Amino acid sequence: MQVYFDNAATTKPTKQVIDKMIQVYSDDYGNTSSLHTKGIEAENHIKESRFGIAKLLKVEEKELYFTSGGTESNNTAIFGAAYANQRMGKHIITTSIEHASVTNVLLQLEKEGFEITFLTVDEKGLISLNELEKSIRSDTILVSTIYVNNEIGIVQDVERIGKLIKRVNPKTLYHVDAVQAYGKLNIYPNKQNIDLLSASSHKIHGPKGVGLLFVKEKTKLRPLIFGGDHQRGMRSGTENTPGVVGFYVATNNMYSNIALITDKLKEIKLYFLDRIKEIEDIQINSDVSLTAPHIVSISFKDIKSEVLLHALETKGIYISTGSACSSNKPGKSSTISAIGVDKIFADGTIRFSFCMDNTLEEVDYCIDTLKQELSILRKYTRKK
Repeated sequence: MQVYFDNAATTKPTKQVIDKMIQVYSDDYGNTSSLHTKGIEAENHIKESRFGIAKLLKVEEKELYFTSGGTESNNTAIFGAAYANQRMGKHIITTSIEHASVTNVLLQLEKEGFEITFLTVDEKGLISLNELEKSIRSDTILVSTIYVNNEIGIVQDVERIGKLIKRVNPKTLYHVDAVQAYGKLNIYPNKQNIDLLSASSHKIHGPKGVGLLFVKEKTKLRPLIFGGDHQRGMRSGTENTPGVVGFYVATNNMYSNIALITDKLKEIKLYFLDRIKEIEDIQINSDVSLTAPHIVSISFKDIKSEVLLHALETKGIYISTGSACSSNKPGKSSTISAIGVDKIFADGTIRFSFCMDNTLEEVDYCIDTLKQELSILRKYTRKK
């Protein structure tokens, strides 16, 4: 049996997505900037996709820009907002559990003279609204928080955060990295006081290499990519028509069935959490009542996560040690450190992430295999 429990890293595109993309690749392959019929056909696909996603998010079409993925969306939102608004101030607030595509951008801005405040989180991974309120100043130009943490799945209350920011300083922009939330939670940027929002296609059974950036109307943002003035000059470069179409199909599939999908994910997650308790010397880092339905973080005592990952891989079970974007870099996860996981557990942290195609039978196989492999690995570890 093969079990893929690494859906927070990427998901398998659906047949509907693939079929639609093949049709666009095969038939409507024109450049959206071309004036002939083939170009117009391609442009219509982009317009239809933008309109459809805008309708689902309850925003204006002109507020949506297509990018190459979540990383580009985060980079554009943060660099773009910082550079465009630096005359108003150079203070930016974020959290200690952001994705690398946010944290590393802010560390670069810090080198360029911006002041960055990193909010702490509690043992569950939640920020303190009181700390946030005290941190916002007259020169705070941007607050950036992750919606669903990609390692432990904690969900920040972005609506309360957005409301607080606008009450304390209405000029402060609010950016949300919604890559792990998009398609799993209902997202309405205007209702949630969000000025900038990032999303990614391949996390929701769409193609890789496509992302989305919501920019609220009248938000000052400096573009990072210049060229042929595509997408109203905000993101130049020939549009990835098949990718955008695939992204829209995936988005529509997820949000048209969101209640059914989230119920299925919750069922799998709860069953997994119930069965994982059969294993001794573990720590569950994901509070089921406060986390997204598709992510579970488990720390195993006295086990190296990479060793356990490869042991499961030999049995056809695919999981991850944390963020896929940082998995090739050794060292303790900043998120696991931030929530205070003890070292004897932290080094053995594994992320299990589910999708709508996973089954309870796969959970049983995973848990039974874990028991067998841990029994062998712990004997070896404790003898050393």
